Amino acid sequence: MTQNIPSPDAAAILAALPLGRDPVSIRRRIEAVERVMEGAFEIPGTSRRVGLDTLIGLIPVIGDVVAGAIGAWIVWEARNLGMSRWQLTRMGARVGFDTMLGLVPFVGDAADFFYRSNSRNLRTIKRHLDRNHPATVTINA
Repeated sequence: MTQNIPSPDAAAILAALPLGRDPVSIRRRIEAVERVMEGAFEIPGTSRRVGLDTLIGLIPVIGDVVAGAIGAWIVWEARNLGMSRWQLTRMGARVGFDTMLGLVPFVGDAADFFYRSNSRNLRTIKRHLDRNHPATVTINA
C-alpha cells in the first residue's frame, strides 16, 4: 500500500523558487517546474501522477505550444549550467518531439500522459550536475 503524501499546490512551489544563477538555484527551479509540469496532481484511485503538461495539452495547439515553451526554458537553463551541445541537442529534440506529437489530436493527449520529456530532461540535468557540481546533490528520503 502506498502512502498518500499531499503535494503542495503549484502556486506555492513556484513562489518558493530561488532566483540565483548558481547551480543550486538552477537545479531547484528546474526540479520545481518539472514537478508542476509532470506530477502536480494524482489521479484519484491510482498512483499515477499528472501535471500541467497533460492538462494544458488538452487545449488544442495553444496548450502544446505553451508546454513546449516551458520545456524549451528548461533546456535554456541547462545551457546556463554549461552542458554540452550534444546533451542540449538531445534535450531539445525531446521537447520538440513531445510538442509535435502533442499537436496530433488524441494521440498527443495520450503521449503527454506517457512520454514525459521534462522528466527525461531533468534526469539528464541531474546527471550533469552530480558529476560537475557535486555541491548541488540532494538526498531524496
